[in-house]
Amino acid sequence: MEAAVRIVERWLLGRLRHRTFYSLAEVNAAIADLLHDLNDKRVLRRVGVTRRQLFDELDRPALRPLPVERYVFAEWRIRRAGLDYHVEIERHYYSVPYRFAREQVEARITANTIEIFHKGERIAAHRRSSGNGKHTTIPDHMPSAHRRFADWTIERIQREASAMGPDVALLCERILADRPHPEQGFRACLGIIRLNKSFGRDRVNAACGRALEIGARTYGSVRSILDNHLDRTAASNGAASHEPIHHANIRGPRYYH
Repeated sequence: MEAAVRIVERWLLGRLRHRTFYSLAEVNAAIADLLHDLNDKRVLRRVGVTRRQLFDELDRPALRPLPVERYVFAEWRIRRAGLDYHVEIERHYYSVPYRFAREQVEARITANTIEIFHKGERIAAHRRSSGNGKHTTIPDHMPSAHRRFADWTIERIQREASAMGPDVALLCERILADRPHPEQGFRACLGIIRLNKSFGRDRVNAACGRALEIGARTYGSVRSILDNHLDRTAASNGAASHEPIHHANIRGPRYYH
């Protein structure tokens, strides 16, 4: 390597050091001329042939064709699939078959794809997505109980909830925010939205308002409020009266000083 550097400095850079160039193309053209002279015309003393002749006689016959597929740079990372059978890669979540939930896996990351392996076997492949905190889920990876939610998105749930009332929308928003992954809250939100069929929009919205006041975040809580008609009674029985109390036995401020 050092000898090659010395040759380049002596026969190329040294001969160009006093010339002025005004573009990269000019530099490359000048170097190409000097390379032709160095490799094709200049005879090596010890062997009596040029570098080009040596290459054609020794190196070219030994060359092998390039691989058909270009080399793809990849990174490998060890991950553990979550309870929701998704693997986090750079703030995006990719699904694996649900039976691998909580299993340790290896992720092969390229510029365009994410491949996930379990004990040497590839179990999932996805197109790489940006780290936006969202999920990429293949329906076949989902247990049958989850596939019925496959057509739903966070945006669709928020839209349906908002159409039913502000309290429904707020409760669903908090349910999704409370989960490690919003998709885990789909079942509860869809259950609440579908209560409209049995109880009507107004009652469901009132029940969600009651649930918000008592800090409840589940479908079961909203259903219980409706079944027990608690949606018809405000949790706090209305705003507390702040009018002053007039009574003969009330101590005045002087009593406390």
